[in-house]
Amino acid sequence: MKILVTGGLGYIGSHTAVELSKNYETVIVDNLINSDISVIDSVNKISSSKIVFEKGDLTDLNTVKKIFKKHSDIKGIIHFAALKSVKESILNPTSYFYNNVVSLFNLLSEIKSNRMVVDLIFSSSATVYGEPDNLPILETERIKKVTSPYAKTKQICEEILSDFCKSNDNYFNCISLRYFNPIGAHKSSEIGELPIGIPQNLVPYITQTVAGIRKELIVFGSDYKTYDGTCIRDYIHVQDLANAHISALNYLKENKVVKNEFFNIGTGMGTSVLQIIKSFEKVTGLKVNYKIGPRRSGDIAAAYSDNKKAEIILGWKSIYSLEEALISAWNWEKKLRDIN
Repeated sequence: MKILVTGGLGYIGSHTAVELSKNYETVIVDNLINSDISVIDSVNKISSSKIVFEKGDLTDLNTVKKIFKKHSDIKGIIHFAALKSVKESILNPTSYFYNNVVSLFNLLSEIKSNRMVVDLIFSSSATVYGEPDNLPILETERIKKVTSPYAKTKQICEEILSDFCKSNDNYFNCISLRYFNPIGAHKSSEIGELPIGIPQNLVPYITQTVAGIRKELIVFGSDYKTYDGTCIRDYIHVQDLANAHISALNYLKENKVVKNEFFNIGTGMGTSVLQIIKSFEKVTGLKVNYKIGPRRSGDIAAAYSDNKKAEIILGWKSIYSLEEALISAWNWEKKLRDIN
């Protein structure tokens, strides 16, 4: 069974592709905007079977047509391909709406025109909830106005998929996985989070600071209504997140009518920015140079998941600890920088 992984050289996509290779024929398509071509060699080094790579931009419909023609036996799609920085989306919203929405539209257009019988897993985000009314966040949480164009694109794509499912009853099923905050790296240290330029996420900024790449970490705000004043998030090991996609894909194979079901993918635990820093220092024995700065536009005070739905229906739950995730992130950074 052949699975297409869009954005498969990115952080989450590469880890998921490695897991897919154990039981599926896997094809990656990536435009290399937020990834590096060297990742395919690293992925194949630790994969159970050879993964095929196709360079292409899904906002170009002709590219999508060529990929589907070449790989006409695709039976599943895991759609990661998207721009993903909250901060960048605020500065450049048009790029985010174009890239994130048009790429999905082109995929669906070709699925429909070819009447392809496929299952699709959409890489959504917990940012669709905006500032939640309740914690932990359930999938039934009211979807409201969000704080960034990035989050808005995820809301729009979820709505497109729901409508598409309703109009294509016989051959298209879908699940949207609402991720919380992935961290960590593969146990081999062959793949991990590889930011292009300045990291937008907390943990790679911590590891780069400790590695001497960055002067210091800025903690954005210490006056939130949380127990230590810093933002609280649900940090999940990227390996747990990759495994969630396998569980979702297996569920779609076994259940022929799934019309864009939503699942939270998180640990169910909230951890503050300062707690992450202190936990990293504890497990590595290294000091993180940081200072408190002003709040960052688009950030909310707290968000963490209720993940019981995924556990009950998909048979998935997180198994890695925060400490294991942080150690793996540091091991990955050390390998990148050739640090002993």
